[in-house]
Amino acid sequence: MIETPSYADALRILGCKDGRLAKVIGFAAAAERSGWPLAGAGQLVMGVADMRASVVRYGEDVLGRLPELRGGVDRHTRTQRLAAAHAVIVVSAYFEALGEAKLPFTLEQLDRTEKIARGVPTPERFARLMAALMLERLPTPEPHIPFGETRQAVERAYARMSEALAGYAAGLPVWDELSHDDQILLPRMLAEGPPAHALRLYDENYRSLALDSHEFGVRSLVTERPQPSTALSRVAWLLAELAPPRVGDRPMVHLARMAANLLDQPLLLAGKLPEDVYLPLLGEGYLTPRCRVAELTRDASPALDGWWEDQRLLPDTEAFLVGHLTSLRATLAPLLVLGDPGSGKTKLTEVLAARLARSEFLPIRVDLQGVAPRADVTEQIEQAIAAVLGEEVSYGDLVEAAGGAQPVILLDGLDELLLGGAGRYDYLARVEEFQRREAGLGRPAAVIVTSRTVVAERIRFPDGLLALRLLPFEDDQVRQWLEIWDQANRALLARRDLTPLPAEAALAHGEMARQPLLLLLLALYDAGGNAAQQDDPRRRPLKRSRLYEVLLRDFTERETGGAGRVVIDQELVLLGAAALSMLARGRQVITDEALERDLPALCHGGEDDPADADPDRAAPAGWARRATERFFFVRRGGHAFLHSTFGDFLVAWLAVYALRDLDRRRSLAGDEPLALVQSVDDDLLYAVISHSCLAERGPIVGFVIDLLDDVPPEIRARCVEQLSGLLRRSLHECGRRHFTGFRPVRHSLARRLAAYSANLALLVVAAADGPVRVSELLPGPDAPERWSSFTHLWKGQLGEEGWNGLVTALSARRVVENGEEDVVLGADDPTGMGDAVVAVATGYGPRHRRLLDLLLRALGEGRPLPYRDRVGILEELLRTAAVRSPAVHQALGALWAEGGADHARLRPLLRAVLADPRERRAAWELLVKAGIPETALWEIQQDDV
Repeated sequence: MIETPSYADALRILGCKDGRLAKVIGFAAAAERSGWPLAGAGQLVMGVADMRASVVRYGEDVLGRLPELRGGVDRHTRTQRLAAAHAVIVVSAYFEALGEAKLPFTLEQLDRTEKIARGVPTPERFARLMAALMLERLPTPEPHIPFGETRQAVERAYARMSEALAGYAAGLPVWDELSHDDQILLPRMLAEGPPAHALRLYDENYRSLALDSHEFGVRSLVTERPQPSTALSRVAWLLAELAPPRVGDRPMVHLARMAANLLDQPLLLAGKLPEDVYLPLLGEGYLTPRCRVAELTRDASPALDGWWEDQRLLPDTEAFLVGHLTSLRATLAPLLVLGDPGSGKTKLTEVLAARLARSEFLPIRVDLQGVAPRADVTEQIEQAIAAVLGEEVSYGDLVEAAGGAQPVILLDGLDELLLGGAGRYDYLARVEEFQRREAGLGRPAAVIVTSRTVVAERIRFPDGLLALRLLPFEDDQVRQWLEIWDQANRALLARRDLTPLPAEAALAHGEMARQPLLLLLLALYDAGGNAAQQDDPRRRPLKRSRLYEVLLRDFTERETGGAGRVVIDQELVLLGAAALSMLARGRQVITDEALERDLPALCHGGEDDPADADPDRAAPAGWARRATERFFFVRRGGHAFLHSTFGDFLVAWLAVYALRDLDRRRSLAGDEPLALVQSVDDDLLYAVISHSCLAERGPIVGFVIDLLDDVPPEIRARCVEQLSGLLRRSLHECGRRHFTGFRPVRHSLARRLAAYSANLALLVVAAADGPVRVSELLPGPDAPERWSSFTHLWKGQLGEEGWNGLVTALSARRVVENGEEDVVLGADDPTGMGDAVVAVATGYGPRHRRLLDLLLRALGEGRPLPYRDRVGILEELLRTAAVRSPAVHQALGALWAEGGADHARLRPLLRAVLADPRERRAAWELLVKAGIPETALWEIQQDDV
């Protein structure tokens, strides 16, 4: 939760000149810290009646001076003053109502008392009362909370004030003067009278505040659904209401603002655009998204769609954004924006930056794909500034040159830092530290961070972090966007006797039409020949993989003047090689130099010296240009795909292409004597899938499955047979291979064999029609041991991202039938823990395998297992067999959270899990996600130091 101001804070922020009021509050604060004898209350002569008069008078003064308080200051100072003004009207309304309340005594009677009241000095009692009324933090309006809830919080604050006043009165001599009935009724009279009247006065004062301060008016708009608009146009209007556009910026700041204004650029800043369609501009084609909002706690599950269904829907996203940026919360903690691939996270940052560029804010957009992933937040911001200005400028100098404009840092693509192996699980905490440090330097900054929703499970959230979830388009948004597309392309399409995509045809494709990027691609797909209008989704639903492939093929065919399948496949192989080169490097951006080295090595037929192999081919210097001039590339300090999922698709497509190529060559060999030799010529497949585990990026495996689903069953069956044979021989010595020049990253032979064999297993499961048994995949009496050797190799060589991705993608569980144990791959796992780690456990003795099975059933199926027995199982698994699996982490979390848990017995087990420094970070994150408090883990770590 954010720290909202108290009444005492408000007086400090607003510079209260009422010396008596400030003196009483100072006395109360000092008495609370050090006790009343040291608080200097000897000269205090003020009482409750005097306090009421001063508080009410000051409240009227603040409302009257509000225009003066708002003017002539920077954005953050105005935000602080408005929050302080709100705190003032909350308290002044209560004191005003208190003086008008019907009570069995007057406030003056409360002040006529002895110095000692029931053994407690009156100044001390008065100090306690003032602390309860003036030092407690007060509710403040926030854009993600409807005003009705803020009003309820104010009402609860009034109830607490009345309770404090009742306790104060009960300790004074005036209490003894009351009748018995009045003594009984007083708490009720204070609980019902002043709060209700104070709430009515607060409502009136708040309306006055909202009329004079548009910030509060904006927050009231959040509960109303606005008319449809494009490109966050209402953000600009609302910001203009708050303060006039800035003029006369220094050149450096002016350049930064100009760079942020991309509204007159095409909706997609891609390479070579299609010539027979018109892409709407960002300012006319970006629709304001619908969002849900939530405060994240340690129990939150923002990576799950179901969790978000219970969170608050924002009727007005634009009012929320403006309200957030003008709130105290904005400079205290980042705002996390989550969304699915293609939901418009990046476009949101681009459009918001453009709207902020002509306001009292200074937008600085940071593409996290294009900065050093392990650098600290300030360094990443400065790298983004240098890319915009063409020179190195410190962040502090830029903010200083902005002359009081509040920085808004837009950090786009946290998921790429997490998936790229940078291990930035605590990135949001680092951002919060950056904000705290900058506020301490007098440069408060708002920060917005975007990430894919599915990656949210890897992020460590600071308590109280506010998050937005971008939602898919509703039907009316699909229609609105297609109307924009229609206006832009009707005339162009008519030249080819085509019509724009109608909303009904698009909506028939279901979720494909509800993500902004996919809707645009669907419109582009239809623009080639109205194919989307002719498809029947009921007969064959259009999958994302099919959409991507058709778009790539269609665009390549138009660019090459109607080339045949072979030429188009060559172009897709070229693009796939670029995507594979990025995956191997763990980055989404690649340089010309890297492409010039990698592309010919994979696309030139496998020759060792591609430059001399064929003089008729393009010169090596043209490889990067030839690949990246495509529509699907953008410039980001190098080359990147229009969206990361294009790269994921192309890697999957290239892997399936290499597999199909292997099958084609095997089929051509037929039953000839050399057919066996031909079938194991897996050089292209090895070159494609031996550098990285495909599961490092989850969408790749999904695309592979989709692509293989389109392969005829008989071909898939042959592929399973060939892949199984390759897996059995994958760790054996191999003769000279082709494509050896393709080495994006120099890995050891063990690492490449681990990636190759793991990917073969993934491809087998993806191509098979049903679950695959290890006993069939690795026939022989030693199948479990051979499988264990594979899984240990994968765990030891694939790295954290590769191993964790494989655990997620490769379902595996142990079964025992007729006394024989086996591992089943690809089956639905009833325990919810069936993963490759479980298969690793088959490398241990039979007893440990049975114990792990028992633990899995207890966790996944809810079977009763006594607390003591579960702890005993974990002790043996951890200490005797050193088993590490998600089941173990989840079991520890469940045991820790149980009522009456023996934490002292669990601490040695947690210490064992965290013992290996190489795996400590990953284990720490898994334990925290399982529910172990970080404070407990810190204590364990400190005990070991």
